[in-house]
Amino acid sequence: MFKAIASFCFITIFIVCSCKTTAPPPKVVTETAPLLEIGNHKFSLEEYQEAYNKNKFATDSTKELSPQEYLALYTDLKIKVLQAKQDGKDTTLDYREEINSYREQLAKNHLVDKALVEKLTNEVYNRLKQEVRASHILIGVSEDASPADTLEAYRAAIALRGRLEEGSDFGDMAARFSKDPAAKKTKGDLGYFTAFQTLYPIESAAYALAVGRVSQPVRTKAGYHLIKVMDRRTNRGMVQIAHLMVKLDSTSTAAQKQSAKERIDEAYGHLQAGEDWAEVVESYSDDKQSSKNKGLLPMFGIGQMVQEIEDASFNLKVNTYSKPILTIYGWHIIKLIEKRSIEPFAVMAPALRKKVVTDSRAKIIEQSSISRLREKYVVQEFDDQWKAVSALADSTLRTGKWDYMKAVTADWSDVTLFKIEDKPFDALSFLTYVKRKQLPKSKEASPALLFRRYYNEYVAERLSDYEREHLEETNTEFRILMNEIRDGVLLSQMMEENVWQRSLSDSTGQVGFYNRNKQRYNFPERALGMVISAKDTQTVNAIRKAFATSPYKLERKSKEILFAANASEIGKEQQDAIHDLYIIMRKNPEYIVETAGYRSDDESEITSATRIRNAVKYLTAQNIPILRIIEKDYGSFRPAADPERNRRVGFQFYSPSGKDLEKAFSEDNENPVSIQDGYFTKESAVFVKLKWQAGEQTTSDNNAVIWANITKIEAPRAKTFTEARGAVINDYQKELEKQWLARLTQKFPVKVNAEELEKIKR
Repeated sequence: MFKAIASFCFITIFIVCSCKTTAPPPKVVTETAPLLEIGNHKFSLEEYQEAYNKNKFATDSTKELSPQEYLALYTDLKIKVLQAKQDGKDTTLDYREEINSYREQLAKNHLVDKALVEKLTNEVYNRLKQEVRASHILIGVSEDASPADTLEAYRAAIALRGRLEEGSDFGDMAARFSKDPAAKKTKGDLGYFTAFQTLYPIESAAYALAVGRVSQPVRTKAGYHLIKVMDRRTNRGMVQIAHLMVKLDSTSTAAQKQSAKERIDEAYGHLQAGEDWAEVVESYSDDKQSSKNKGLLPMFGIGQMVQEIEDASFNLKVNTYSKPILTIYGWHIIKLIEKRSIEPFAVMAPALRKKVVTDSRAKIIEQSSISRLREKYVVQEFDDQWKAVSALADSTLRTGKWDYMKAVTADWSDVTLFKIEDKPFDALSFLTYVKRKQLPKSKEASPALLFRRYYNEYVAERLSDYEREHLEETNTEFRILMNEIRDGVLLSQMMEENVWQRSLSDSTGQVGFYNRNKQRYNFPERALGMVISAKDTQTVNAIRKAFATSPYKLERKSKEILFAANASEIGKEQQDAIHDLYIIMRKNPEYIVETAGYRSDDESEITSATRIRNAVKYLTAQNIPILRIIEKDYGSFRPAADPERNRRVGFQFYSPSGKDLEKAFSEDNENPVSIQDGYFTKESAVFVKLKWQAGEQTTSDNNAVIWANITKIEAPRAKTFTEARGAVINDYQKELEKQWLARLTQKFPVKVNAEELEKIKR
């Protein structure tokens, strides 16, 4: 259409500017010959070039297909897709829903301003290298306040800044004037922080200021802030600690405080005497969750832990512990397990990119996106219509109970409020949006500003929707990707129907194919046995002994389930632990779990058995076979030091699998263990140092001891159908696909333009 209009304008100008009375002959537009014709369908050089550029390594990531080689794959795909469309598979509800689902997910990635996200990610990483200590004073004013109230707050902030510049003490002024509830106690001190730990505007002001300087007023939803930077230091990184805690709080009596102090000192004395950290933690710590794991806590950085523990942790050396420390939670002894510096950008970047689009920086990205869309698309807004609609705003917007139906009888569906390109958006849709989105606001919020804010948000959302709807037209990469997905879904449906399902269900066809091609399916000469490789003979013998007592006991347990006195039901408190057990069993299909029940002396004898039964019932309900569960009822035997642990179900893992045994012996071992069990050929790497003969033999290679026990050597033979079935099905699928394509090619004749194919760029 654009070319036609341009040609028409050119002809008109030519006539006006010349003396001739006749128009020049019309321009002849020559149609580019297609590269490929399949039936009545034509595919251009450009279409093929796009597909080739993206998929020329489709069959081998190390070898590039030539344009001629890829053309065969491309043609086969298009023939199958054309048949799918002829069958109407692209019109079904299931197909449309699947494509819409893919489109929705992929569109999100293409709607984000990647350049801005990358800029913010780099900014965050650079800020993370440094920690800033700052103080602030808040002059409170709602983000929806009237212009007069907002201006008044701004002037107050400017006046206060003037006093600070004249020498007034920042802490005193914060305690007197700041609307931050904590200011009277903290005097505005925010402590040390780094990126992501405060609102983005405050963070940006703090990182831009020199130490000792006070910022201009900084706007957030809460009002205007004056920021003063007190100090800067290099980021101290991350630490992981273990702790022993004796609980104490503000309600504790003097006697309880004294008792807690004596208890923490006693624990510290045991540590000083050289007793094992884990044993002291288990005996003394009131943090029952962490005490099960030697007091270990998750890794943390600046601003993520109470100040006393943070300071002590960063001042310790690895594997040393602190003197008793008092916090609002009680007494602690801290042991430093690990200290890490900030990781390289390449490692942190993926996680940082996710965070910058979800924290307060998201507002920057959103505003940038709106500005870009307003430049990209023509937005017509109609002042007269807006004036009529905005008159509906009233004080009920503050309470979140506004309803346009109460105020007007006009038909707002006939009023066009604005247009995006040529698409109109009526006032009724906007009013319905406000009614649905409204939330209670502060008393000082201006109804007019609230209404305008809702309008701006509505326009922004409609612009985003319009962009999403027209992505294929404006984004070549997205268009190509969606076309590939549409073709891929149709191809999958056709292959399932004509090849995959048929090859799996057609047992007669499988046997017939096997009988016609028996020569393909043979076993070479093979050795049956076991080969173990380990660092020394002692380890090899230990593995052999373990195999003799299958299933082997693994050095791995799951979390215990603790019960209240006389309780045996799996409730919410027990769900996390038993769910973790279920996940382990699902991920390790060879595992067998011993489920051991315990009870206190004062509980009935059946309590421990009932606890076991309920745990087993949970596992079997999650499809864990009963054959993978061993039940052991220890009753009140084996009492634990912690009385609560006497009311528990514990879990110990076993496995008959050589791979699980291999993993167990390889842990904490510089020379990993290798266990191979089954058939070997002469070409197997393990037989480079071994003799091709039955019986036991031992040798060494690269500081490793290799032991083998070969049960027998089997002569070459043909595979039975059962032995070859997997390979037969795979080959049968290829045969079915070949036959199907032959039929389709007769239906959709193929023509290739060799001259156009030569133009393809590699």
